[in-house]
Amino acid sequence: MKGIILAGGKGTRLEPFTKLLNKHLLPVGSAPMIYWPINKLKEAGITEILVITNTQHLGAFQEILGNGEKLGVCLSYAVQSESGGGIADALACAKNFVEDQCVVLLGDNLFDDHLKPFIEDFKNQPQGAKVLLKEVMDPERYGVALLDETNHIILSIIEKPKSPTSNFCVTGIYFYNKEVFDLIDFLQPSSRGEKEITDLNNLYIKRKQLDFDILKSWWLDAGTHEALFKANQHFYERS
Repeated sequence: MKGIILAGGKGTRLEPFTKLLNKHLLPVGSAPMIYWPINKLKEAGITEILVITNTQHLGAFQEILGNGEKLGVCLSYAVQSESGGGIADALACAKNFVEDQCVVLLGDNLFDDHLKPFIEDFKNQPQGAKVLLKEVMDPERYGVALLDETNHIILSIIEKPKSPTSNFCVTGIYFYNKEVFDLIDFLQPSSRGEKEITDLNNLYIKRKQLDFDILKSWWLDAGTHEALFKANQHFYERS
């Protein structure tokens, strides 16, 4: 299985820092933010990792991370083909990188849970995809999963609902097989003009092929100034 880290985007919520740096290169604890998802993949035994970013910041990633040798991994890079094309569009860049299965991380999602148990479960999953959820106090900020917990299925995912019917948000941790790239081709851009990862996952729900697990430990979307501060607190306090 291979790893993919999506590290593009404009990071407008973290301006003015992101006028100079990609948000995934901002400091979190003692390292750039992207070091932590790389370490999570390495910890799970995944060392072949593709970093997908944009043209503007590609050189900075290559200068800071190189080929990954110093981090104990093998890094390669891809540039998202369409500016502002959305997360699913960015994932499409990995089509020639993925041979069978992959785990996809959003580079600004930081967490403490170990990935290996989820990876092993997905390897044994006969078809479809898997997402990891987290129970949060402010689900309206995220894609919200409506669950049938008795039958362990996701009924639907609604992006940033004004009146959430669930406290379980979809984190930026996804597991897909090679078929995902065919499904991305079927997606239509949303009202934002982007191919949404929520729409992709809802396609799997319609096919009854989206499994899930729930993160039990600390998790954070570090995409705002307040969240970035909390992320730094967490990594300094645990070190």
